[in-house]
Order: sequence, then C-alpha cells, then structure tokens
Amino acid sequence: MIGMTPLSSIAMSAYTDLVRLLKDDALSGVEGKPTLKERGVKAYWYAARRVGTEMRFIYIGEDSDETRARIDRIEELRRAAKDRKVERSRLVRLLRAEGMTPIDRATGSILSAMAAAGTFRLGGTIVGTNAFRLYEGELGIRLPIGGMANTGDIDIAQFEKLSVALQDQVDPGLAETFSALKFDPLPSLDQGRTWRWAQGGSGQLVEFLTPAFGDETLRDLPALGVNAQGLNYLNFLIAEPIHAAAIYRSGVLVQVPRPERYAIHKLIIADRRRDGAGSLKSAKDREQAAFLIEAMAEDRPDDLARAYATAMEVGPRWREHIGNSLKRMPDTRGMLDSLGA
Repeated sequence: MIGMTPLSSIAMSAYTDLVRLLKDDALSGVEGKPTLKERGVKAYWYAARRVGTEMRFIYIGEDSDETRARIDRIEELRRAAKDRKVERSRLVRLLRAEGMTPIDRATGSILSAMAAAGTFRLGGTIVGTNAFRLYEGELGIRLPIGGMANTGDIDIAQFEKLSVALQDQVDPGLAETFSALKFDPLPSLDQGRTWRWAQGGSGQLVEFLTPAFGDETLRDLPALGVNAQGLNYLNFLIAEPIHAAAIYRSGVLVQVPRPERYAIHKLIIADRRRDGAGSLKSAKDREQAAFLIEAMAEDRPDDLARAYATAMEVGPRWREHIGNSLKRMPDTRGMLDSLGA
C-alpha cells in the first residue's frame, strides 16, 4: 500500500482559511448590484452594472446559503480587500513552510491569468493530474513526489449547457490571455475551431474539454470563448466541483472535481484508453485512483461509497470499465467492497 503522510493541523487550518479568503476576494472584486436570475430549476447570482447604454451581468455563482451570506457582507468584504491580501500572503508562506507543495511558476502564471479572466468563476474546472496535485489541502495529506503527480498539461472542462446558460464571458478573452503568455493555437481537424494551445519553448499544453453523451465531437463553450473536445464519462467527473487554492504568489482560487469522483473516474479512464489498459498512462490513472481511494476510505468513506455506487448504477459499460481496472488492483477493490460492509 501507498504510505500516507498527513499535513499538520496548522497547515490544514491555514489552507481552509486561504480558500475562504480567496472566495471572499472573488466576490468583493465584482462591481455591480447583486441580482438573482432563475434558469430552469436552478438560480444564479449576478452583479448587474450599466456599461454605456446596456446592462452587463457578471456571473457570481450558483444560489446557495454560502453565496447569500457573502453577498450580505459584500461592502464589508470590499473594505477589507487590502488586509485580506496581506493575510493570504502570510498563509501561503506558512503553507510552504509546513511542506505543502506549491505549483510551479509556469503553471501558476497560466492559472493566475485564467482566474483573473474569470475562467473558474464561470464554471471552468481543472481536470487531470493538475487537479490531482491540488488535493493536498483538501484531503490533508502530502502527495507522493514522482510519476503519478507529474504533468505538463493543463486540462480545463466545462459543461456545455452551463456555458450557454450563464450568458456571461471571460474578460479578456482566453485567446488574448494565451497570446500574452506566448501560447499558440494548435490546428484541429475541424478547421477554424480551437480547443488546444501550446506554449512556445516550454511545450506546455492547455486543452479544453466538455462532457459528451455519444459522439465525441468538438463543441462550443461560449462563456469561455473557446471550443472543447467532447468526452464521454466526463459529466460524472465534473458534477458538483469544489474550490481549491493553488499555492502560487498569494494564492489562486480554482475549481477542481470532487476527489472521490476523480478517483472513480480514473478507474473508468484507465480501462478506456485507446493505447490500451497496459499503457503508462493507464498505470498512472490506476496509481492516482489507488492513492485517493486509500486516503478517502479512511477519512471520507461515505463520500467515496456514494461516488462508487453512483458510477456503478449508471449502466453495464461503466461497471465493465471499473471492474476491468479493479481486476489489476486487488487491494483497492477490497477497500471499495468493504465500504458497504
């Protein structure tokens, strides 16, 4: 089994405070009158302000008790903005001193620029290994240094329906943001549609993805102003995402999948890879799944059990992919089986 090294209670408390302060900042920086809009069965908060002769609606977040509580304190949050930045810097220094893994400068600069443009505010969710690396503070354990946590790619996913429903857009546009960071769009088979950017010199790649339900074609994500590659099974991964703090400068607020969903999704993807279940990428998928399942079976068994049951109930193909991966992972299978005991 994989050795687990817990973060100190000091680090855990500091991380929780950092996420809270970043959420406060995200709201206090939005100018305009808070306005609630209903779309179907859900309701969303916007900041409404006049731009010229038109009203501009800036998306704040889905309606919840937490969002309403912050809106009630919005003036207080705006007054305390400078003090919060000083405190955030202190918390990041403390987290580094406690051994929490900062993100590298190249990734940090990209995530920071995307956050400033509104990517995560508008529902963009980091997926893949960069999300895995951000679970340290959420789960209170040190991540292993090595192959399972190494990546050069930044993958961002968003629901197509949400992207259309929000009626708000990143500002500046992501194409402009990437150009300033020396990223170039990569050509796709679908001419004139861009879903991948590569950074000259570093070779770093940013890709945009969206859930598919059948044909894995390119789709439009109007809120982010990009195209995205459709992928089956992605809807399970990015449902009900959570906030995370990237340890870079004074912290960057991003959005990542729930760790229990990430773990179960990796079991599906490991078996589904086109280069075969025996590939290095599939092995990395299984390693990440095993690590998270071991961590959560101890500390959050109910969350893990719920995600596992949800995936197994979807249909026979889902059960087949999960089962094929678990055949190679007897210890992990034992942990998941014991959740229902």
